[in-house]
Amino acid sequence: METQSLWEHTLTFFPQFLATLKEHASADATVAVIGASDGKFVLPLATAGYRVIAIERDPFALHGGEVKLPGDTNAHAIGLIDRLKLEGLYDRVQVVEEDFLQAESPQAHCDAVWTSCSWHYSANHHRPLADFVARMQSLVRVGGLFGAEFMMPVEQRHSHIEHYTSPEKLGHHFATDWNVLLTLQSNEFTERPHVGQLQDHTHRMGLLLAARTAK
Repeated sequence: METQSLWEHTLTFFPQFLATLKEHASADATVAVIGASDGKFVLPLATAGYRVIAIERDPFALHGGEVKLPGDTNAHAIGLIDRLKLEGLYDRVQVVEEDFLQAESPQAHCDAVWTSCSWHYSANHHRPLADFVARMQSLVRVGGLFGAEFMMPVEQRHSHIEHYTSPEKLGHHFATDWNVLLTLQSNEFTERPHVGQLQDHTHRMGLLLAARTAK
């Protein structure tokens, strides 16, 4: 679906997560989205009938505001909360306006958890990647689904930051109590300008999907 997100057209493995979710969860499953942003993933999940817990700490993403767009133009962007209200989805989504690494989260309550390129942001580098992954894992019930897409190293400086990882390295966090269902990784690709990156830029991305087999 068209969500009109500021990041609508950036590359994502989300369709693979959504297809796997349909195979592993009921139609009204509870899905937590970590780093919910302005709704690129939250809106499709809620529209599909899932109950969504949207965890996001950025006031701009939640409430909207003025933003600089490619082409050196300014615009007013609608935040996640108003977007949900406009689409009639507000009652299906629990918005948690907190830092994920500090928020009180429901333990082993969710049928699935998803994040998109959230832990590589420098604001999350004060904690080891293992902490972020373990906290996500703790939300998922037995039989539930873990999904994460993430940035992989491109520049030399990335090789010194563990938060730019790979499916192989990330898989070490799923050695027990989890079954890795799918890993993918892209080659280097050039992405067009978007909010936060106003010039052409190069990425590599990875995906890991896993099912929880035991507590």
